[in-house]
Amino acid sequence: MKAAFLTGLRRLEIRDAPQPQIQDEGEVLLRVDVVGVCGSDVHVYREGQIGGLAAQFPWIVGHECAGTVEAVGPAVRHLRPGRRVAVDPLIACGRCDQCRIGRKHTCRNQRFLATPGQAPGAMVEYLVIPADCCHPIPDSMTFVQAALAEPLSIALHARNLAKIKQGQTAAVLGCGPIGLSVLAALRHAGAGNLYATDLIDRRVEIAERFGADWTGSPRCQDIVAAIGRAEPHGVDYVFECAGQQETIDQGVMLLRPGGTLLLVGIPEQDRVSIEIHAARRHELTLRNVRRQNDCVREAVDLVGDKRIDLDAMATHHFALAESQAAFEMVSEYRDGVIKAIIHVFQ
Repeated sequence: MKAAFLTGLRRLEIRDAPQPQIQDEGEVLLRVDVVGVCGSDVHVYREGQIGGLAAQFPWIVGHECAGTVEAVGPAVRHLRPGRRVAVDPLIACGRCDQCRIGRKHTCRNQRFLATPGQAPGAMVEYLVIPADCCHPIPDSMTFVQAALAEPLSIALHARNLAKIKQGQTAAVLGCGPIGLSVLAALRHAGAGNLYATDLIDRRVEIAERFGADWTGSPRCQDIVAAIGRAEPHGVDYVFECAGQQETIDQGVMLLRPGGTLLLVGIPEQDRVSIEIHAARRHELTLRNVRRQNDCVREAVDLVGDKRIDLDAMATHHFALAESQAAFEMVSEYRDGVIKAIIHVFQ
């Protein structure tokens, strides 16, 4: 089979690889139809690591995927060959203390697709994965929509952690795919005024389509002052989705006393700082958001039922042989790209 291997920094090569075989009775063989290029993939592409986890080249990236079941293990009951599915890229052990208390996303033995040192990624023609990671999609749902359910599932997890109530206000700082997904999830939940920012004009423009009531760019204005004029007492929640020190600082200043800052973005650096006196005086809550926790099924249902529309997020499409170009485009934010989609079979 063909697979896209990261062979060095900013170097992707299409190579032949052995087709994987089902080893466990609960696994399925999946024909991978599409893969979305995620910001975490780009971290590894540019830096060779993410979150302190270094890749050993050659390495296969990509985890936002959807495809068709080709074969199933003898213990698999809910899937049959030919079934179209979206994939939860987390492979949890199901036995550790975290799994037992409903925190599979912090499983102590987890293997997440494309995470260095864990499981190879999905930019391959065929993938073997536990059947529990596969969520059937309706006939009306495209593979692209199914792949976009993965970033939406992270947004749903972030929204669930916030416990946002109808009418409460929020700012989303960073409107890449995760930030736009957060906007869509908050709007669906009945949030009040939503404020969205990004450095890239195209993302600022499209944020309104995903639910933002106000949009702005820190390149053009003082974000804290501008939102402060609309919300003089501060917003209830800030979802930091850029992974930047600047947006973390903005988030602290935008919150009302007692507000919550949710750190969704993944910083490139190992340490970030908090303006502690403002955070302490206002008794702010900081919540880290790690991936998704059993939210893929809900995401598939919301997109499949057209209660959330993410189609505008998929701005660019590439064949597997064009993976290098796709990653370069996303890495350099070229041509207004939001989400690049790799079509493995084309």
